[in-house]
Amino acid sequence: AVIAVPVSVLVASWAGFAMTRVSRRVSALLVGASLVALMVPITALLVPRFAFYRVLGLTDTLVPLVLPALVATSPFYVLVYYVAFRAVPRDLYDASLLADASPLRMWWRVAMPLVRPVTVAVAALVFVLTWSNFLEPLVYVYDRDLFTVPLALRSLSTLDPTDYSVFLAGAVLASIPALVLFGVAQRRFLHEYRGPGWLGR
Repeated sequence: AVIAVPVSVLVASWAGFAMTRVSRRVSALLVGASLVALMVPITALLVPRFAFYRVLGLTDTLVPLVLPALVATSPFYVLVYYVAFRAVPRDLYDASLLADASPLRMWWRVAMPLVRPVTVAVAALVFVLTWSNFLEPLVYVYDRDLFTVPLALRSLSTLDPTDYSVFLAGAVLASIPALVLFGVAQRRFLHEYRGPGWLGR
């Protein structure tokens, strides 16, 4: 999660911003492709992904859990950034072009500061998704030293399958990071609401 969150935010914001800088026709095609990709269930990709990682010798490592971040983890986050960047007044982009700003500088200095709530939301969602991911680590990881939190909770059943107090205690401890993150994110949202507001307005 520590690696997946910043990489997913970076890639999703890049892709979403790029979709706003192309022509409307190309943008519509990319949005359509993203929606089609969202319709593909993750379970349908497990077998081809497993075969791919096994050929590369990446099974039983944490690499298969991090690689999805290189494609923004989910097209949903790209679409979220795309909608947010489209809401930014075009005059700001035009002004930055007049100042001879590169697309990368425009993304960093103009677009990203105006969509901070979106960045917080995407980061929180990616963290929860990766932190609670059970199926993919179950398929790709076998070494107990590399177990993620959900797999570690599952391994508690080997101690005593009927000791539910241990399971509940482990579940509570595993939920603390997500609760803390959402608490911080909520404060950030409230700060944005009470401050300059959405898109600095």
